[in-house]
Amino acid sequence: MSAPSDDIPNNPQALPSLTTLAPSEHPHIITTPARTGTNIALLIHTSLTVFEVAAAPWAPAVSGFVVTVLVHSVDAATGLPRHLPTAEPNEWARAIFAGIDAAQGYFLGAVDPDTGEHRDGQLAYRLYLDTDRQPIRVPHQVVGCPHYRIRTGDGDPEIRIVTTA
Repeated sequence: MSAPSDDIPNNPQALPSLTTLAPSEHPHIITTPARTGTNIALLIHTSLTVFEVAAAPWAPAVSGFVVTVLVHSVDAATGLPRHLPTAEPNEWARAIFAGIDAAQGYFLGAVDPDTGEHRDGQLAYRLYLDTDRQPIRVPHQVVGCPHYRIRTGDGDPEIRIVTTA
């Protein structure tokens, strides 16, 4: 494997703006070669959906938006799932969330975020926003699988996402 550079290559595909991204059935998609793996491509799907949940014991009613980032790591030649350590996908999710607040996102793991079922070659991330698009804690009523705060990189290699605006 070739030695990785300090930055992910400048990608002509701009990151989605979470302040203006509209709810849609179609995700915003970025395709880029993985910086930390040979012949691995990343397919990064970002979607915004509306949620509204009723009050539950110890949890108030809340509505807002769910930002879901799915990072698929695939073999560049075959399109089949490939393993990639979480450092690079975490940085892509944090870069996307940074337009609002990169410290508020959640890592869900190699799962379908709605069902909690395992998905090879996919890592899921979520950010919850109120109706003013300010970050909020995950509402307990919408949790379909464990949510872990995105690590801040303590011990992970530093990977900077360089994109065009």
